[in-house]
Amino acid sequence: MKKKSELTKGSIGKQLLLFALPLLGTSLIQQLYNTVDLFFVGNFLGTQATAAVGASSLLTNCMVGFFTGLSLGTGVIISISVGENNKKRIHKVIHTAMGLSLAGGAVLTLLGLALSRQILLWMNTPLEILEQSLLYIRIYLLGMTPLFVYNMNAGVIRARGDSRTPMVFQLTGALINILLDWISLAHFGMGVEGAAWATFLSQLAAAAGTVVYLIRRSDEYRLNWKKIGISRDILRSVMKIGVPAGCQNMVITLSNIFVQTAINSLGVSVIAAFTAYFKVECLIYLPIVAFGQAATTFVGQNFGAGEKTRIQKGVINCIVMGCAYAVIMAMLLIWQGKAVLGLFTSDDSVIALGIRIIRVTFPFYWLYVLLEVHADALRGIGRSIPPMALILICICGLRTVLLLVFNRLFGSLEAVAAVYPCAWLAAAVCLTACWVKIRKHL
Repeated sequence: MKKKSELTKGSIGKQLLLFALPLLGTSLIQQLYNTVDLFFVGNFLGTQATAAVGASSLLTNCMVGFFTGLSLGTGVIISISVGENNKKRIHKVIHTAMGLSLAGGAVLTLLGLALSRQILLWMNTPLEILEQSLLYIRIYLLGMTPLFVYNMNAGVIRARGDSRTPMVFQLTGALINILLDWISLAHFGMGVEGAAWATFLSQLAAAAGTVVYLIRRSDEYRLNWKKIGISRDILRSVMKIGVPAGCQNMVITLSNIFVQTAINSLGVSVIAAFTAYFKVECLIYLPIVAFGQAATTFVGQNFGAGEKTRIQKGVINCIVMGCAYAVIMAMLLIWQGKAVLGLFTSDDSVIALGIRIIRVTFPFYWLYVLLEVHADALRGIGRSIPPMALILICICGLRTVLLLVFNRLFGSLEAVAAVYPCAWLAAAVCLTACWVKIRKHL
């Protein structure tokens, strides 16, 4: 059986790069899920269907956000336990994580099915796309449990230092998604429901892969169905880190709903433009998140092992690599914006609107690296509340205020787009200062 990767010894830069590359690959593959949906929807079903998928995405992200935070808490606890070589605790965390995934997925699916129509109405979703958005969401919600199972299990596997295996399962799911999208939309002539079913089945396949992987292990990472349950002491530890991160994700997404509401008020073409833009944006955003995830695991393992002199060097390496990637990718996407946006829509007016958004936000995306890496490093040492508080203040509070001010003063899509880099700057400054202060007391 493959041994876990030791992130507590050896070359820091090399280890982080080798660990982050599969995470980066996983992030880009993850982007394929909805990107492929949007590609087929935009090219086979038209602008209204594209807008319908876009209008529903923030609602699904809101429901996923809380459990994603819990999976982060699980990963941190395991990373620290790996550094401490606490095998018994690792085994308990795995079974508690599976119990949380199954219970939480079922609860959020039911809540989403019950509330989705009303929330779409609150978001000022245009009536001409409301029913399509609702249909897409309700099918997508069926995939909540497999999505949570995959995220939890992938977090467990990564925390032991293996970032390649989750990438393989994610790639398998993405290929299934592409195949099913092509069959359902291009050959069977289905609507947005075809894209939603393709996503559900592909997520189910990825989740099943991680479950089988853990069941077949023979060490402390082995999953035993009979032991699945929720351990109180593990739950407390996971909740201490995961709940603040989950609440942060939910509130950020809720603040995005305010942004989406402002976008919706500008018309269907602008909705479609922002929908396409958000897919292009993920080519920068998701790899940055990957560097943050690498920082969390690296910091957690070294914190658990008492190798605290390596922690700051690891954080600096993640920032340098992340900023270099963000700057280079931003330049490429600004240069080739028309071609990339054209993958998601054939409407020239929508593409022109998307290019206007890109030129406002992409030059400043390196700021997001600073806030992401420092926030994830703080979580890696078990400090989840400070990054939650600062991100909620800057990303949610400040951004919402700026949105109201900019929208009232200018009322344009550039005004909506400009709130993002302004909030990133504030959060980057605050989180960097917070990390410097807390690091001195490690």
